[in-house]
Amino acid sequence: MSEPVKLQSRLQAEFAEAPSRPARGRPDGEATQDASTSAAPARESHAAIRTVIAGVGLLCAVLVLVTGMASGFYIAAAGLGLAGIAGATFLFLSRRPAVGVETVHDRGWERSETSEILSAIHDVLGDIIVTRTLDGRILRANAVLGALTGVADVEGRTLEALGLSFRSQASAHRYDVDVQTASGTRIYSWHDVTVRDPASGELVVQSIARDVTEERRAEGEREKARQRAEAASAAKSRLLATVSHEIRTPLSGILGMSHLLGQTRLTAEQKNYLVGMRQSGHALVQLVDDLLDFSSIEAGRFQLRPSEEPVRPMLESVVEMLSPRAHEKGIEIGSFVSADVPGLLLYDAARLRQVLYNVVGNAVKFTHTGGVLLETVLDGDAIVIRVTDTGPGMRPDEQARIFEEFEQTGSAAQRSGGTGLGLAISARILSEAGGALTLESAPGRGSTFTIRMPVEARMRPSRGTRKSVLRGSLVFLLAPAGPASAALVRTIGALGGACHLATSVEEAENVVRHLAARGETLTDIIVDNRLAGVFRRELADMAYLRESAARRIYLVNPEDRGSRAIGKGEGYDSWLIRPLRERSLVEVLRGRMKGVEVRDAINDNRPILKDPPPVAPDPRAAASSGIRILLAEDDPVNAMLVRSVLERAGHTVRHVPDYPALVSALGGATDAGPFTPDLIVTDLGMPGGEAQEMIARIVRRDDGGTRLPVIVLTADSRASLGQELLAIGADAVLAKPADPARLLGEIGRLSRRSQA
Repeated sequence: MSEPVKLQSRLQAEFAEAPSRPARGRPDGEATQDASTSAAPARESHAAIRTVIAGVGLLCAVLVLVTGMASGFYIAAAGLGLAGIAGATFLFLSRRPAVGVETVHDRGWERSETSEILSAIHDVLGDIIVTRTLDGRILRANAVLGALTGVADVEGRTLEALGLSFRSQASAHRYDVDVQTASGTRIYSWHDVTVRDPASGELVVQSIARDVTEERRAEGEREKARQRAEAASAAKSRLLATVSHEIRTPLSGILGMSHLLGQTRLTAEQKNYLVGMRQSGHALVQLVDDLLDFSSIEAGRFQLRPSEEPVRPMLESVVEMLSPRAHEKGIEIGSFVSADVPGLLLYDAARLRQVLYNVVGNAVKFTHTGGVLLETVLDGDAIVIRVTDTGPGMRPDEQARIFEEFEQTGSAAQRSGGTGLGLAISARILSEAGGALTLESAPGRGSTFTIRMPVEARMRPSRGTRKSVLRGSLVFLLAPAGPASAALVRTIGALGGACHLATSVEEAENVVRHLAARGETLTDIIVDNRLAGVFRRELADMAYLRESAARRIYLVNPEDRGSRAIGKGEGYDSWLIRPLRERSLVEVLRGRMKGVEVRDAINDNRPILKDPPPVAPDPRAAASSGIRILLAEDDPVNAMLVRSVLERAGHTVRHVPDYPALVSALGGATDAGPFTPDLIVTDLGMPGGEAQEMIARIVRRDDGGTRLPVIVLTADSRASLGQELLAIGADAVLAKPADPARLLGEIGRLSRRSQA
């Protein structure tokens, strides 16, 4: 049975008994509605009788007055007559007030009926209705309270005596009340209102309460779920910080040692291998940063650090970093930058590089034929980069979830090759920057990811200036169709030159005949290594090409550079490496770069790393200003790295492996004898003490010594930690892997400050 039906039945039962009992709250002696209805004719007949009696009395009084006057009893007759008239008048007038009394009684009955209905509704809903005195004694209550507490007669008692427990809420006169029942504790939302009792005229407290047990339990579950989520988020942040520290420590050694190795005498091939090793190391640093960025974004602590940077080298570095993957799969990768893009932009280059690495890497991963093309333009105050691939494309349901955390598409083998965080982090980074990452895709048609990031142009060149860079250049390009050749043709055109592309022998012959017929003079002939044999056998002897004085340029993948002796018997003047750098293309086409001896392709096209370690300063130049440095580092590889950098800069270094040894060394005792340092370089995460506490002790010099400058090295790159350490008293905080140039720069700054 539904609640409305139950309510209707209850009301019918309630008022069906009304004729047999007086209504609650009426004055004593007042009848029910049916009694009042039956008494109405009686009251009307009584009024008529009083009118008749009054008329008869008035007639008798007149007769007495006339008869007495006629008999000579003037005084007696006058008295009796006036008395009769007065009595008749009183009876006649006393019948009219009955109508007003009846109206008052009817209105009281209507109020009582409304009260009955509301009381029945609250009873059906299970609400508690209580009226109490100001000192808390119960005057009256509905049956619900008695049924809940098990006390039949609650009048005169207090709610506390019945076992109700009140808990204050934010609003006044509102409470949560715990009611102990046979089925357990129920929670009621309780409201109090102070009113005047119409019966007694005294102030009373009228209360109503509704059962909210399920709502409060649901709220409690939600709160517990929120607390669990916050605890899990905090645990995840701690885990990521720990993992990043453990990864950064050996990674710092790898990159540092590669930096030192780069200062030694190496062959060209060894330098190429070293560049690849450093590139991989910085890619691993980027992966660690991705994990930390994900944690920072989730915690709302993500920050952008814009700076003035050229955008073209950054784009080219990302493409070159990913080109080995593309070439291993037999696909191409190319990049075109519009002439409208300024040389310098104010933006967060590291974040945009991170987004590009994720998006372009994802495109390379899922593309098996064709290739990947980047197109960069300036749209108002935003830079727009479109990454188009010829992969399998995506269904609408895959597109809907591609930017969610830990979501991957593709085959099982492809999904096993990643974490599903790259695109999610990229989308969040661009959103935080005020940009966006969008996708257009269709099954069988590939995908286009559009990266939009707000920037501020610092140097906006005129379009005519860039259009004149290759003015007068007429280039014939023989290369397979694909992103690399398309990017090359568009780049030459954007720089003011003209490029005619041929992708086959037949197309090449048509292009050559067309140029010859028009009398055009070629300035450059670019031949892709994949079509070099065809060019030599079928095109090189064409009169137009044979007699041309144009430079012949060989286009090759970096992996194929050693497959043939380029420039020896081939007739080529220069070479270019895919993917192309704009600067290298201009240098070759303007004739300023020739031959293999002049240019090492790998070193010329090596990527710009996120934090490229510069060449260390000449130790002999710094020897005269060397100071004594106490180095505290528990990892032997990092200790050797930092020590080598410092000693090569002309400083004297003494190494200790932990905090207790550092404290002893500050007191003048080391394993190698007494040592008085001028500066301290210490790792943060060493054994033997709590990190921040130990740094504070070192800064304070609890041993009574002179305050020394302190540089802290840490694998935890959180900005909040750096600020905390600086507040404790550290003079500089550097994240691992420490940049040698920056480390030496901080040492020089602090040394000069101490000597001032």
